[in-house]
Formats: sequence, C-alpha cells, structure tokens
Amino acid sequence: MSDKDTQGRGGTPQDPSGGDFSERLRRLDTALKKAQADRTDGDEHSPRPSKSVEGMAQALRLASEFAAGVIVGGGIGWVFDWAFGLSPWGLIVFLLLGFVAGVLNILRSSGLMKKPGERE
Repeated sequence: MSDKDTQGRGGTPQDPSGGDFSERLRRLDTALKKAQADRTDGDEHSPRPSKSVEGMAQALRLASEFAAGVIVGGGIGWVFDWAFGLSPWGLIVFLLLGFVAGVLNILRSSGLMKKPGERE
C-alpha cells in the first residue's frame, strides 16, 4: 500500500477505523442543524410565508367573501325584480340581505363567530 492510499483529500493520514469520516459527518450534521435553525428564525428565504403575506392573504379572502355575498344578493334581487316586476324593492331587499350575509361570512371566517352547528 502506498502513502497516497492512506491519505485523505487534505493530505493527512486517515484513521483506518473511519474516525476522520465520522468526525466530518458530525461537523456536517451540526452545520446542517445550525443552517435549518437560522432559516426558520425569520430568514427571508424561509419556506414559511412572512406575517405580512399571511395577513394579505386573509384580507383578500375576507374581502372576496364579503363581495360574493353582496353580488349574489344583488343578483337574486335583480332576478326577483325582473321575474315579478317589483322594481326596485327586490333589489334593495336582497342587496341588504347579501350585505348581512357577507358580514356574517367575514365574522365566521375570522373566528369571531361560531360556525353553524358548532357548540360551545
């Protein structure tokens, strides 16, 4: 066996029992754990979205639920007026009902009100 066969990449002799390898493996493991801890501590490259993005997503969801309630209520009112010739009362009444339904949807989604069927 030549001298080159017993040397690692750094040029230092390796432990035949694998001590050099296990030491490098331990250092790599600690470096990986430290990098993962740094990443989850609020690094901008974190896999979790930041608080502002989560808030924006919740605001968009709540706004769309409110708008959907008002639009559906208005649509039902318009169809009601068109079918029965009660213009503008059907539209007014169902727009108000759509507004109320939108507010209730917002309260349920944000957790300020219990969903139907839930008990205390």
